[in-house]
Amino acid sequence: MKGITSYGVYLPRLRLGKQAMAEANAWFDASLKGLAKGERSICNWDEDTITMAVEATTDCLSALTEANVSSLKLASTTLPFLDRQNSVVIAEALNLDRTISTMDFSASQRAATSALINCLESNRNGNQLLVASEHRRTKAGSRAEMLWGDAAAAVAIGDDDVIAQCLSVATHAVDFIDHYRGDGADFDYDWEERWIRDEGFMKIVPAVVESVLDDAGVAAADIKHFILPTDQARTPAALAKRLGINAESIVENQIASVGVAGAAQPLLLLAKALESALAGDTILLLGFGQGCDAILLRATDKLAQCKPRLGLSAALMRRREEINYNKFLSFNNLVERDIGKRGEADKQTYLSGYNRRKDLLTSFLGGKCRECGTVQIPREKYCVNPECNALDSQDVYSFASQQGTVLTWTADRLTFDWSPPAYFGMVEFDGGGKLMMDFTEVEEGSIDSGSRVSVHFRIKQFDPQRGFRKYFWKAIVED
Repeated sequence: MKGITSYGVYLPRLRLGKQAMAEANAWFDASLKGLAKGERSICNWDEDTITMAVEATTDCLSALTEANVSSLKLASTTLPFLDRQNSVVIAEALNLDRTISTMDFSASQRAATSALINCLESNRNGNQLLVASEHRRTKAGSRAEMLWGDAAAAVAIGDDDVIAQCLSVATHAVDFIDHYRGDGADFDYDWEERWIRDEGFMKIVPAVVESVLDDAGVAAADIKHFILPTDQARTPAALAKRLGINAESIVENQIASVGVAGAAQPLLLLAKALESALAGDTILLLGFGQGCDAILLRATDKLAQCKPRLGLSAALMRRREEINYNKFLSFNNLVERDIGKRGEADKQTYLSGYNRRKDLLTSFLGGKCRECGTVQIPREKYCVNPECNALDSQDVYSFASQQGTVLTWTADRLTFDWSPPAYFGMVEFDGGGKLMMDFTEVEEGSIDSGSRVSVHFRIKQFDPQRGFRKYFWKAIVED
């Protein structure tokens, strides 16, 4: 059977202190103070499931010696579009070959593990990319708000240069309703925690685990990394004890540092396990939701050579403290904010025009002149070099991985922005080419002419009237 060939992660840089969340809601529910340890990751206003998935998949691709991508699957319960294939947007942002297979997996917290089993049992050649990304909204002052977090993780699945070989998989489908979100609902509705533990985890999971271990001929005591995604802090230990798995093998859910990332949590914890695993270690990965998936992996000696550009450890360190709870509410559309007259302009996207410039808007492609070698963005009919001006001489040139330097910048409080002021300016790319760009996640005083930037796929603007969001690439000042 196939195995994992690479992995990658993305955590939003913003981390909201749980103390600030608890204090803001203590007037109504003082019990939240018991959950107020640590912090959780939160998306910036221009991040969502798609933008995080692009980042995580980019990190995964950075560790592949030979990409050779044959498919891309996206797992999430918070897809921005209900009738537009979200995985295609990611594939085009990554400028993947148009002949690859794409698919969205959703409607369950085990969407990622089910998609992973689908990839492992597939007869496709090359690397199959699977990315799980989650940006879940919660009611203000809820337990979920305190325990959840935003994140994305990706793995590549293939036959060559395998870093974790699949030994066995098993699934039990059970319509156990621990929570649900109905059509048109904004938030999940869940049931009592102890009942979920006793009737759900403790009764459904053991049978699946016994099945996968028996099939592989592996003893429970030999599991080195036990992954059970859940926001119930004590349940993994209780299950490990019942199954005969050593408590030291439990991969901690990072509730106090990131929060539980829904359908992305299994792959996020798998990346965590792979960072510390040694050749020969067995990894038991579970996905729970309307049943249970179990995937048993064994790390190979090639794991030590797999080094994503970022990885989980670096992503955890790459953080920015946020204590403004009101900003979190605003970014997640939990309060109706007065955005002023400039924010009320119609944001309709003309789809025909968008389609004509999709190579620039989504894939961030420019051009390189075959005659003189001049690089430019956007790509046009004529070369911008005044000494060349060649017609139809532009080969495709990707700017998505290019770094650049800030030439000019402006902080504008008159232009509408969800996190004012709006920063924008001219960026000159290292390989050539200049473009006026928006800057995002700018800390006051951190940007100047000469600052180094990288580019990232983000939300450009929302069209709430039609439920559309436009994406483009923005510049972020490097630390």
